[in-house]
This record gives sequence, C-alpha cells and structure tokens, in this order.
Amino acid sequence: MTAARPVKAVRAGASTVLRAARVGARPAGSARPPVHRAARFEDAFDRRVAAVLRRRGWTVRIEPYAGYGGPGWVRVMARTLLAAPVVRDADLPGAGAAAQAGTRQAKSLRGWRSFATAQVAGAQLEVTVGDRTHHVVTDRGGYVDALLEADLAPGWHDVVLRTQDGDRAVAPVHVVDPGVRYGIVSDIDDTVLVTRLPRPFVAAWNVLVRHENAREPVPGMAELYHRLLAADPRAPVVYLSTGAWNAAPTLGRFLRRHGYPAGPMLLTDWGPTNTGWFRSGPEHKRAQLRRLVHELPDVRWILVGDDGQRDPEIYAEAARLFPEHLRAVVVRQLTFGEHVLARGLPVQGPAGARAERAAEREGVPVVLGPDGSSILRQMAARGLLEP
Repeated sequence: MTAARPVKAVRAGASTVLRAARVGARPAGSARPPVHRAARFEDAFDRRVAAVLRRRGWTVRIEPYAGYGGPGWVRVMARTLLAAPVVRDADLPGAGAAAQAGTRQAKSLRGWRSFATAQVAGAQLEVTVGDRTHHVVTDRGGYVDALLEADLAPGWHDVVLRTQDGDRAVAPVHVVDPGVRYGIVSDIDDTVLVTRLPRPFVAAWNVLVRHENAREPVPGMAELYHRLLAADPRAPVVYLSTGAWNAAPTLGRFLRRHGYPAGPMLLTDWGPTNTGWFRSGPEHKRAQLRRLVHELPDVRWILVGDDGQRDPEIYAEAARLFPEHLRAVVVRQLTFGEHVLARGLPVQGPAGARAERAAEREGVPVVLGPDGSSILRQMAARGLLEP
C-alpha cells in the first residue's frame, strides 16, 4: 500500500515536526517511474468497472481502518470503495474495521465477498483530527495512508473522514503515550488465527470460502497478550500481516470476538504494483517494522510470530538492525499437522532455527512455544513479564 499523502518526520528534541508534501509530489528533476503493465491493466479494468457502477447510482463509501500516532501526529488509514445507493449501516465494509476498537457491529461474511470490491482511485477526502482539518487523496488502490498533524492526548480517539459524495466514516486511532516503554507487534496468520498458510489451496479455502465464524483462534494467545499488557494497559498492540486489506473487517471481527486487545492492523494490497505483478510480503513486514521503530523510538517491541513462514528470519534481521528497540522475540511453534499443511514438512526448516539463534546472539531473548499458555510460562520463568 502506498501513501496517499507523503510526509517526512523530523525529530527535534522531544517533539516531532511533520512536514507534509503535496500529494503526488516528486523530488525536483526526478522522472516518473515506469508503471508495470499489470498495474496499467488493473487500473484500466477498475476504471471501466467504476464507470458502470457509477452509472447505476453507486457512490463512494469509506472503509476506515484503525491507526496510531504519537505527540503531534497520527497515522490515518482508510480505503474508498463504490457501494450501492441503498446499504444498511450494518452491511458497510467499514463497520467491521471500526468495530475492532469497539465502535460498531457488522454482519459476518464468507471470505470471498470481502474481495468483491470496486476501489476508487483519486478520491478526495476531508479528514478531521481533533480541531484540525486535512485534505487527502486516495492512491491507485483507493487507499489513504497519511501522517497528519494532530494535537490529541494519549489514548484512543475518533478521526472523522468525509467524501465529496457525503459519506462519513470514523477511524479509531491510538495515540501512544510518550511514557510507554514497550509494545506488541503480532503476526496474524497461524499466530493468533489458525490459517495453515502458505499452502495455496488450504489458504484459499480458509480465506475465500470458509465462513469467518468457523475460523479457529490459537489457544491461549489472547490471554498472553492481555497478560503482557497488564503492567501497562497503555502499551500499543499492532497486528502486522501479509494478508490483504480486503480481509480487514473480517479479521477485526475475529480479534474482537476472541478477546484480543484492540490495535491497528498493517496489511497489504494484494495485486499488481507499479513495478511488478505482486507485492513482497516479507518486505512489507520489514518496512513496517522499520517504520514503527522510527516513529515510536522509545517503545521496545515484543515481536510475536510463528515458525510456519518467514517470521523468525524477519525478526532476527530486526534484532540485528535495531536490538535496542526490541524487548523479545516470541515464536509460536506450529504443530506437526500444521507444519505439514503449511510447508509440506513435519518440522521447522533450518533457516528458521538459525534465525532464532541469531536473534539470541544479538541479546534479544527468543521464546518458543506451541500456544499462548506455554509461551506465558516461559516468559515468566525468564523474567520477561512486567510485575
């Protein structure tokens, strides 16, 4: 997902000054990068679909996502989609995303319906953050990912977004208290939610066909997160995944239903980019981790993932690059059956085991366990729990 409103954050002492650039601006003398033919094809297809739906009376609706922020700024995320002219509030896609922070309810859907969307590129939105009003424009995927100036106290707040068509949506944002010293970054697939990724057919069944109410939580993980937050409920929780933004409402309802703490999700936009056919999932996680470390430099993160994909290697790389910003690495070990479904092998690969040892060498504790209860016991035994 690309930022609709590029900004540059410059730290000056204890304050953060945001210098917002004009939408779409590029450095002087730079040439526009070539657009991959897959992206051009997708854009042309989306324009045709949007034209047909608009002739039928469809209007722009906002799907809000939970964001986060710090002193003087907030990161606001949302997407603009075309929706039928008569839609009940409970059926709006954005209802599920806002409900993650406890704002409103939405009906449950089979996964494939979340991907049957028509995004609106270039939509102009008015964003009200406290007493400030900003104007942003969505990117080619219909997304807004903007750092905006704000004067909000620490805690949860509502950011109001409005379209030119008159639609209104509320995006919750968590402004992290400057006194907070640790937080949680959690993967989703096979870490809090049993999906058996990346085995393609099983993943497609779980994401596109299976009813969301039938999805299984990983035992004990919600309790683990609440125990980690018990010493400081202000600590941020960020759900970082390579899953698609289309699934955000479904994932938000799952997290709420199974008692996970509220927090923003950092997902990806599946499909062509300006440079290729598909986005890189591992690079998405690396980039978002670097961004969190830069934006919230006083927070030491507990990175939670699983050993079915690339989490151990990505987290070991983070431990090498910025060990002072990490409190611990937690790896949920998949069961024998989950490993076979996810990787075609009964055990973790050698790369994952090497990555775990590499993180330990950097002085970052690594805790392994098959479920939340086992991990909690080991963290307590190693003195990694706040009193």
